[in-house]
Amino acid sequence: MHTSPSSARGVLLVLFAAMLWGTTGTAQALAPSGLSSWWVAALRVGIACGFFVLLAVRAPMAHGRWPWGRLVLAGGCIAAYNLSFFAGVRASGVALGTAIAVGSAPIWAGLIQTVVQRRLPPLLWWLGTLVSVAGGAVMVLGQGADLHLAPAGVALCLTAGFTYASYTLINKVLVLRVGAAWTNLAVFATASLVAVPVAWGLSGPLPMGEGSWGVVLFLGLVSTGVAYLLFSNGLRFIAGATGVTLALAEPVTAFVLAVLVVGERQQALAWLGLVAVIAGLLVVIRSEMRALPVRAPQVVRGG
Repeated sequence: MHTSPSSARGVLLVLFAAMLWGTTGTAQALAPSGLSSWWVAALRVGIACGFFVLLAVRAPMAHGRWPWGRLVLAGGCIAAYNLSFFAGVRASGVALGTAIAVGSAPIWAGLIQTVVQRRLPPLLWWLGTLVSVAGGAVMVLGQGADLHLAPAGVALCLTAGFTYASYTLINKVLVLRVGAAWTNLAVFATASLVAVPVAWGLSGPLPMGEGSWGVVLFLGLVSTGVAYLLFSNGLRFIAGATGVTLALAEPVTAFVLAVLVVGERQQALAWLGLVAVIAGLLVVIRSEMRALPVRAPQVVRGG
C-alpha cells in the first residue's frame, strides 16, 4: 500500500476550500433582499477575478502555448455554475438546492471521468461518495424545512452540479500546466465576461446599497477567491473526482455554522446524515491515500 504526503496536502487544501464555501449560504442569507441572485453570482466572480489579478502579476508564467480553449471552457463552466447555483437555490430553497447541486457533482464527476478518460474511479471512491451523497440527502430531510421540488429549480441545481464537476476535471489539467494563479485569473475573467451581461439582462442595472457591499466582498474575496486558490492548488496532488467529492465538506460546514452561529436546532435524523457524510468522506480520503503518489510537474518560470 502506498501513501503520499502530497496527497494528504491536497486533501487538506480541498477540505479547507470546502469549509470556506460552506459559509456562502449564511453570507447570502445576510444579503439585502433587493439584490438578485444573478447579481450576487456575477459580482462574486468579478471580485474574485480582481483578487486573482493581484496574485497573477507576482506569479511565474508558464512558457509555451497556453491551452486557451480549455481555459475558456473552464471559465464558461464557472459562470454557468455560479449563475445556476444561486438561481437554483433561490428557487428550491437553500437546503434542498445546495443538496442537489453539491450532491450531484461527485456523481457527475465519476461519470464524466469514466466516459472522457475511460477510467473508472476506484470502487472504494464510489462507496465513500455514495455514502456521503446519501448522508447529505438525509441531512436535508432531517432539518424539517419545507421542501419545494420546483422542476426549474431542480434542473438549475443539477446543471450547477454538472458544470462544477466539469470545471474541476478541466481545472486539474490547467493548474498542472499553467499554475494556480494564472489559471484562476483566466477562468474567472472569462466567467465575469459571461456572468455580468447575463445578470444585467435578467435583472436590470445593479441595485447596490451600502449594506450589500460587505456581503458581496466576503463572497468574492474569501468564499470564492481564497477558496478557489486553495482548491486549485489541492487538485495538483489528488484526483479530480476526489476533489469534487471532498467538496461535500461544504454542507457539513454550513450545518455546523447553522447550529453554532445561527442557533438552529437540528433533529436526530439530520445529525445522522451529518455522520454519514463525514464517514463517506473518510472512505474517499482513504481511497485517495491508497493511490500511487503523483508528483505535480513544476510550472516553468518566465523572465
